[in-house]
Amino acid sequence: MPDKPSLPPDLYTEEYFLHACEGYEEFTESQGERLSRRLSAAFAVAAVQPGMRVLDLGCGRGEIVRHCARLGADAYGVDYAPVALKLAGQLLAQEAEARGRMGLGRSDAKVLPFPDNAFDRVLIFDVVEHLFPWELALCLTEVRRVLKPGGAVIVHTAPNVWYDRYAYPVVRAVRVLMGQGAQYPKNPRLLNVAANADVHVNEQSQFSLARVLREAGFGRVKAWLESPPQNRRENSAFALARKVLFGAPPFRYFFEREVFAVGEK
Repeated sequence: MPDKPSLPPDLYTEEYFLHACEGYEEFTESQGERLSRRLSAAFAVAAVQPGMRVLDLGCGRGEIVRHCARLGADAYGVDYAPVALKLAGQLLAQEAEARGRMGLGRSDAKVLPFPDNAFDRVLIFDVVEHLFPWELALCLTEVRRVLKPGGAVIVHTAPNVWYDRYAYPVVRAVRVLMGQGAQYPKNPRLLNVAANADVHVNEQSQFSLARVLREAGFGRVKAWLESPPQNRRENSAFALARKVLFGAPPFRYFFEREVFAVGEK
């Protein structure tokens, strides 16, 4: 194993972006007009305003770049996967409503091709889990460099590593006893999206994500957890357990699935 491992860009295929990458269902149904629930939540946190300069790091299919430009921001997307830039380029070429400028470029997250103090916002949505720890440290240092003073980085990542490490084995054991074990593989990275087993290498908790942002030099840092709606038809005992586990500390630190963070320069 190399001292500094890194995922090759050819792992990210058109099949991945259109059938596995977060938001793919909404993207294919609406041609990128509609964002998934969790991308919408992360985008709302960014509070993009007209006249801002925004960098979407790991832009994937390009829908976030387009949404920023429609709000009147100048938006730039970078990705190191050629397939992502192909899909994003096709999407942006069809855009007729953007009030801000749009641009795309191929770039490694660890070496951004922009000058210091260039952006008001840097968006890192569902990218952190694809970067090995050494890569994430360099990435966040670069992000801080290209942010303007007073600018902010907005991060969304999933799943919460504390869920995978500590809560999931308990959940799986209960489901196995209930005869539902086939739906809960031993490796939590195989849950829901099997492709994640190949590309997820660095899941975070609420606390570890806040720590790496501070270590990169960000001042005011806020990190928090959220979960997808738990609209399940279960008996009252399960409903009560779910309410406690997802709503009350310390249990929620282990059971909530999604991690958000904001770091200000």
